[in-house]
Amino acid sequence: MASKPQLSFWQIWNMCFGFLGIQFGFALQNANVSRIFQTLGADMDEVPGLWIAAPLTGLLVQPIIGHFSDRTWTRLGRRRPYFLWGAIFSTAALLVMPNSPQLWIAAGTLWILDASLNVSMEPFRAFVGDQLSPRQRPTGYAMQSFFIGVGSVVASLLPWLLAKWGVANTAAPGEVPDTVRYAFYAGGAVLLLAIGWTVLRTREYPPEVLRSFDDAEPAGAASQGNVVPPAAGGLPWVVVGLAGLAAVWHFGWDRLLYVLAALPLAYGALRMVAPGMPRASMLSTVTADLHAMPATMRQLAVVQFFSWFGLFCMWIYTTAAVTRQHYGTTDTASAAWNEGANWVGVLFAAYNGFAALAAIMIPWMARRFGLRGSHLFNLWLGGIGLLSIAFIRDPQWLLLSMVGVGFAWASILSLPYAMLSDSLPAAKMGVYMGIFNFFIVIPQLVAVSTLGVLLSRLFDGEPVRVLMLGGACFLVAGACALLVRLPRASVSVATPSPR
Repeated sequence: MASKPQLSFWQIWNMCFGFLGIQFGFALQNANVSRIFQTLGADMDEVPGLWIAAPLTGLLVQPIIGHFSDRTWTRLGRRRPYFLWGAIFSTAALLVMPNSPQLWIAAGTLWILDASLNVSMEPFRAFVGDQLSPRQRPTGYAMQSFFIGVGSVVASLLPWLLAKWGVANTAAPGEVPDTVRYAFYAGGAVLLLAIGWTVLRTREYPPEVLRSFDDAEPAGAASQGNVVPPAAGGLPWVVVGLAGLAAVWHFGWDRLLYVLAALPLAYGALRMVAPGMPRASMLSTVTADLHAMPATMRQLAVVQFFSWFGLFCMWIYTTAAVTRQHYGTTDTASAAWNEGANWVGVLFAAYNGFAALAAIMIPWMARRFGLRGSHLFNLWLGGIGLLSIAFIRDPQWLLLSMVGVGFAWASILSLPYAMLSDSLPAAKMGVYMGIFNFFIVIPQLVAVSTLGVLLSRLFDGEPVRVLMLGGACFLVAGACALLVRLPRASVSVATPSPR
């Protein structure tokens, strides 16, 4: 069987350029949605619940899109139609979000925005696995991280830059400032243009050509993926879910914990229903693939859980932590609060800028220290960075904290996918990349279900302590990365070439 041709630098550049636009949208969402919610009247402990749309959307959308993109072939190819339609709807949502007149409209628009961004993003991960050989995949995913960093820097800085250029950074109570509105308008344009570039400047291998390459069915791949697991295996999950729901109701715990308790219930119900569905149906196929995921993927799931839980701690509570600890205010209409919120945008831009630089170094790190060792080092840098926020008093010095966060972010966006893609069959690259997203979504659901409770009952209402929890999670994720067993292809990629 033939090996995939080695692609040039510019070919990899073109296939990853669309991620610039996708991350422009995600960065505007991550840095500003909590601000929009608070501006429209949300209390601080309500903010995690309003984010619930984002993880639920990803949980549903990504495996479905992955399943269908594995089976798609059109004039635009296999993955590119999903890039394009996701970009169109994401742009529309970015135009609506900052003009939301009420809180519930903003929450609904977040749902649409996150769904559309996921429609574009999920096939991009599979796209790299489709087009690149195992040896070039770390470079491809690092290139995606580079564009994620660049896009996030500009997007996160936009409100701050617009304020410097004289655009109004405050507004009447209940209204979003012009700095945020114009930043979202610019983000919509960048997103559509960047993804349009990748759609027009790349090509894809037809399915029959993909099947002819020597990495189409790697050793250790889930060859049993079409065998639907027995329905009886779902019963314990249903029992656990029902017990969790009953506990939340009986003890009067926070209502968001219902979402967390419903996860095992939903999975158990899926296991029980799938065997009765036609074997070729999406539900049956996705359930079988989920049950048969490779061992590498199961081990990476633990790493991903702690990594992304730490990230959501940061994204949800950095604005509240910095404005309270470093600017001494919780008044969202005050000039000091909005100045602090803009500085958070600068900090988010900084860590994404450092991530872009780290992405240039990651292929070298992977060859020199291996995929697991490099991921451990980067995650521990991120953990130290988040923990340091609690001890720094001058907000300018928080830029130093962002160096570590940037290295962790670049690593999270590249190395787990490089480790994973070498263990996946080409015919199921899309659906498994979608299922892998579960281990991003589940920690987000846990975060939005529990962080509000932890903040009020354990952390004395101090949001900076949530950031410290996130730093600790990064440290645990790094240790777990050493336990991942890699396919032989990944080991060979990580081995230094002889001089």
